[in-house]
Amino acid sequence: MQVNVKRRDITFNPDFSRVIARYLYTGDERSAIIIRSVLELSDEEVKDKLNQVLRRYSKRHRNISQVFEKHYKLLADLFTQMEIDIDSIDLHRRNLIGAYFTMEYSIEAAAFFNPSIVESPDQMGLVPGEKRVILSFRATGEGHLSSIVFRSGILNKDGHFTMDPVGTMLAEADRIKRHVYHKEQFLMDLNELQEYSSGPTPSVVLSSLGDDFTYGELETCIRNAPDKHGSSMDEKAFFNQIMWLASSHYEIEFTLDSSLCERVIFPISSTERRGIEDARFVRFTEENQTQYYGTYTAYDGISTMPKLIETKDFYHFKVHPLHGNIAKNKGMALFPRKIRGQYAMLCRMDGRNNYISFSDNINIWNEAKMVQSPRYTWEFIQVGNCGSPLETEDGWLVITHGVGPMREYVLGALLLDLENPEIEIGRLDSPLLAANEVEREGSVPNVVYSCGSIIHNEDLILPYAVSDYSSTYCTVNLKELLAELKREK
Repeated sequence: MQVNVKRRDITFNPDFSRVIARYLYTGDERSAIIIRSVLELSDEEVKDKLNQVLRRYSKRHRNISQVFEKHYKLLADLFTQMEIDIDSIDLHRRNLIGAYFTMEYSIEAAAFFNPSIVESPDQMGLVPGEKRVILSFRATGEGHLSSIVFRSGILNKDGHFTMDPVGTMLAEADRIKRHVYHKEQFLMDLNELQEYSSGPTPSVVLSSLGDDFTYGELETCIRNAPDKHGSSMDEKAFFNQIMWLASSHYEIEFTLDSSLCERVIFPISSTERRGIEDARFVRFTEENQTQYYGTYTAYDGISTMPKLIETKDFYHFKVHPLHGNIAKNKGMALFPRKIRGQYAMLCRMDGRNNYISFSDNINIWNEAKMVQSPRYTWEFIQVGNCGSPLETEDGWLVITHGVGPMREYVLGALLLDLENPEIEIGRLDSPLLAANEVEREGSVPNVVYSCGSIIHNEDLILPYAVSDYSSTYCTVNLKELLAELKREK
């Protein structure tokens, strides 16, 4: 029996006009020349040029002058080298210098794909049968640099989606450096990396810090470390590794006057400088408290790191790396509640099969059990999850992906036992969704992919990417799907 899938007439396409103002640094020598050139301009020339810039860009960015000031302050070390007091420069000249070290970056220029969907924390003002939802997307721009962006809107009782107006004044979040680290856990994370071979041990280097410490306190500790422990190349690399790990934990916050669609979670730490990939958001409930988590892959150009992002309101976010023996691969997806008192996570630790892991600590994952391996021809290369499991009366519904001949990515479905999700109840023996003739064309042909779905009324709402270029969504009757999954094969 083929499950009926209803494709919906909506497409989320890349939009070249969605740009953010990024810091542009040209190297110390060239940058010094630029600064001196601006300092040599007359006051009138400075004001004229700054006014030209503001006319062209003030309607494209919220508080562009604040962005210029922020980028100006990032030049503090260079001003010190040039023996110039950075605070002595007048406001107009500061802004103009900041403008020379700013560039626009089109975050969606290349692709807008791999969506997930969650119920919004704001459900006010709806009529019966409606649900306000938040979709996250992987937005990719020049150089294939990926970030997380959002859209919001309302699903009506029939599963039709009406998107909220999309704002144009995009904003990156402010990074908050008041993050508090717990020494015991931080040392465990360092020992897990096991890349240092000589020199002082982590516990010795961090001995001057308390049981809890801030990023600033850690910076001071590492700055003073060479005086206490030496400064050989190996030791410098070790100190850098400590700060690398610290930078992978951070907090960000968006201004209250930004709309959800204007918030861009752009790579911040060195662990993700080449992109933030495939966020799988889930609405997590524990003891009547709701929290949103997202698992994503941080990419630094060489290696990947699974990370966890958490928020209650989509204004303030905390980011942590995931650790443990199985936190090594892409595609980790958290269950929406604890099972038998433990967090549960789907993962693909070997790149081919689906596994399940349980942990008392949401950041540490050490053991896993296989729950699905390729069985059918359309998934012989690999299977993986397409987002967090969905709880139904009949079991945990997992949307999966399978890869077959010609590297075609298709979507499937799996049903796991509610209290013992290591147990498979059933799976589809044919794809739930494959790219049609229109969808198969794109940046990566013949691919449909999703990072998360929800249940609304009697339907599965399944957003999916189209050949790694754009996105859309479909609906599937839930009872029909579950009946097929429970059917004896």
